[in-house]
Amino acid sequence: MADDNDAAICLFGVVDSLRGTLHPEHIRLSIHCLETVTTLNCTPGSSCMAHLHLALLLHENTRNIDLCKHHLEEAWKYVINSKIVDSEIANGLEAASLLARIQQQQGRVSASQCLLREALTVSSSSSYWHLRLLLQLSQLYLDQRDFEQADDLLAVAADYASSVGAHYARTLFLISRAMVLLIERKVSAVQSVLVTAGTLLDQLQVHAVKWESLKVYFLLVQVCHMLLLGQIKSVKTSLKHLQQSIQTLSTIDDGSVSTCNSGQPPLDEFTWLPKEHLCVLVYLATVAHALHAGYIDKAQKYTERAMLQIEKLKVLENHPLLQTFQIALLEHIVMARLIAGDKHRAIDEIHQACALCYQHPRLFTLHGAQLHTLLGLYSMSISCLNAAESQFNTALCLCQSMELWAFISLNLAIVYIRTNRQVELLSLLERISPDRFPSPSSSLHAASYYVLGLQAFFQTRFHDAKQYLRETVKMCNSEDLNRPTAMSLVLLGHIFLTLGNSQEALNMVTPALQLSAKISDQNIRLWGSALLRDIYRACGDWQNEQSETANHSSITQAILKDQMAAGQTAQHALIEWIDGPLPPQLFYTAPPIHPRCSGSQGNYQ
Repeated sequence: MADDNDAAICLFGVVDSLRGTLHPEHIRLSIHCLETVTTLNCTPGSSCMAHLHLALLLHENTRNIDLCKHHLEEAWKYVINSKIVDSEIANGLEAASLLARIQQQQGRVSASQCLLREALTVSSSSSYWHLRLLLQLSQLYLDQRDFEQADDLLAVAADYASSVGAHYARTLFLISRAMVLLIERKVSAVQSVLVTAGTLLDQLQVHAVKWESLKVYFLLVQVCHMLLLGQIKSVKTSLKHLQQSIQTLSTIDDGSVSTCNSGQPPLDEFTWLPKEHLCVLVYLATVAHALHAGYIDKAQKYTERAMLQIEKLKVLENHPLLQTFQIALLEHIVMARLIAGDKHRAIDEIHQACALCYQHPRLFTLHGAQLHTLLGLYSMSISCLNAAESQFNTALCLCQSMELWAFISLNLAIVYIRTNRQVELLSLLERISPDRFPSPSSSLHAASYYVLGLQAFFQTRFHDAKQYLRETVKMCNSEDLNRPTAMSLVLLGHIFLTLGNSQEALNMVTPALQLSAKISDQNIRLWGSALLRDIYRACGDWQNEQSETANHSSITQAILKDQMAAGQTAQHALIEWIDGPLPPQLFYTAPPIHPRCSGSQGNYQ
């Protein structure tokens, strides 16, 4: 056996000398050496290592998944049969981790969960692998939308990290817990976990790259939490800190991290995302805030910058996460285009989002409801209300998010109001009335008051309408929600004009038009200019009436021209796609994305 052990050491040395090369002959020689080790009568630890490294070579360089799994199973047997000592167990645990990942990819989720739980029963002697397996199992449950299990495992990981003095890992897992709780919409629990994580982050002593990356992660979750609650004004400070933090991170040299870590335990090796991906996420958070606040030009500008960053990253590695970022950005930019009255570009970008989902079906599972929602909004913008209703109803069937469900329902209610569908409207309003609103978002809550005000207006219940709309304005003013504020003011102006109070109507419409110019909202400009024209006519101000008539005509012509152009595109046919798979005739090739403006990484101001 001694001779076999010496031979194994020599063969491992040959493999180690060839490591890092992609030359096929070197890969074949490495595989041959490792296969030879598995036939020797050497120590269990050496045999386990040989099977693991064989599996890694096969996984990285071949398509022979079955043979790869065979070697992973052989390596794992040395652990479950207690043939290797604790100091050698890491190889067996790595084999279990990779085997579980392959099982998940093959759709054997239960087998993957069982394997990881079994590995966790023997991994406590290896702190790094114990934490890594907990994280992997948590992610597996998260992928299955079992948020409670994912959260529980992250809590266990955070406690274990604390028990072994891994303060960086504990902070990372706590922030990850906050993210999962945010997905679960347990908003009060999110705040509690973030407070703890923030305190630990301030006390953390790690390399600048790791600390700043963790800070960006923390601030991203904090910003998303506040945006979810509709705290558009309150979030500005955190968003500014996030933008500053990602700029700082982009200037720190990564090369010094490996030197700094050379004497550190691997418990500081966990990271959430590389800083290049964090950069895109910060752009996305900036776009989301701009859209909520009604800064449409800003939303468009930073979407285009983020798209450029994604295209650069795709050249290096077309990671699936980049596709997720891309479709999320497209969803935001489409809404910005529709607000700005650019329907032609909006339907083109909806088509781009659909094309991404056509090429990558996993995206459609996650974003199908959003696609139908966007098509519903587009259909509303061109007054195809039957198509809008169908799209919204399909989106509701696919929807898995409370906020998206509320958003769709509010827009569907407006469709029912415009088409005088009272029975359907009353049924829907029972679920989205302010006193039983299903979302914690103050912006969506304010929107529900607006919908009630709009309904009361169409029913000529002007007193009720004014009460609802004033409540909307009150809620929106507290968080700088410019667009719903402008919409409510215009509708109040319409009510006052209908009641014959021209001066009060003017007092409402004037600030609404000022806001619409600030947020580039073409639809509010159209509505406001029509009201302003009628107000001047009622006041006998012929000169201003003529001026506003010309202005209204100009806006109308621009909107009609854009609407006609959108309706003549092939992509317009998407409004007829109600259910089932995406129509393949529209997606022979994905349309390229060519942002119009360039921007440097990290410039968020």
